[in-house]
Amino acid sequence: MTQETVDQTASGLVLPQYRRDDADAHPPLLSPGYKSTLQRAPQRPLTYLPQRLTEVTGPLLGEGRLGELDHDLTCQHDGEPQGQRIIVHGRILDGDGRPVPHTLVEIWQTNAAGRYRHAVDNWSAPLDPHFEGVGRALTDDRGRYRFVTVQPGAYPWRNHDNAWRPAHIHFSLFGRAFTQRLVTQMYFPGDPLFFQDPIFNSVRDPSARDRMIARYDHATTVPEWALAYEFDIVLRGRESIPFEDEDDDE
Repeated sequence: MTQETVDQTASGLVLPQYRRDDADAHPPLLSPGYKSTLQRAPQRPLTYLPQRLTEVTGPLLGEGRLGELDHDLTCQHDGEPQGQRIIVHGRILDGDGRPVPHTLVEIWQTNAAGRYRHAVDNWSAPLDPHFEGVGRALTDDRGRYRFVTVQPGAYPWRNHDNAWRPAHIHFSLFGRAFTQRLVTQMYFPGDPLFFQDPIFNSVRDPSARDRMIARYDHATTVPEWALAYEFDIVLRGRESIPFEDEDDDE
C-alpha cells in the first residue's frame, strides 16, 4: 500500500490512510476453481481501514518470543527428521526495495511424505515423530531470514479429480503487532503439479506467480549436507509477492 492521505485524531495524532497499488498481483478472494472460496468469499466490496493506535501498538513481536531452535526445524527433537535437508533463506523488502529489519517470519509445512502434523490431516502418508513442521525467525538488520528444514512432499486434497498440491512452504509475516500479518506460499522450481493447482493459478498474472517460486541457490548449498533455496518477499508495489487469505490452511 502507498500513503495517500492522513487522518488526524482528536488528540492531534496523525495516522496514515492507504490505497492499494498492487491489487492485481494478489489472488481474488473468490476463485471458483479453488472450491472452498465459494463458501467464504465476502459478498460485498472490501473497505480498507486506516491503522490506528490499537493496530500499531503491542503486543510486540521481538527476540524474547523466539526459542533457540525455532529457525531449525531439523533440530527440534532428539532425532533427525526424514527427508532431504534444505536451507531456505532470503530477504523481506518493502515496496521501495528497502530491507525490513526485525520482523517476525513464521513458516509451516508438511513433512517429507506430504503430511501435516494436524488433527484433520489423516491421509495414509506416515507422520514423522521428529518433525513438527513449524518454525519462526526474526529478520536481521538487513532484512534477512534463514530456516533449516526438509523438502516438503506433495499431498492429495479433494478440490477436484486426482488433485495434488505442489510442494510448498507457508510463510506468515508480522509487523510489530499481531494485526499486521501477511500470508503467502513458497513453491519449488520445476514442480510438475503447477498446471492443475487452483491456488497457485488463482494468481492471474504469470509474472506474479513466478515470484512465489523460490530460486535454487547453489552458492549457499552446503556440500554433503543441505540444498539451498532463496526466496525474497516484497511486501508492496509492482514486485510484491502475492498474498492470500489468512484463513487458508491448505
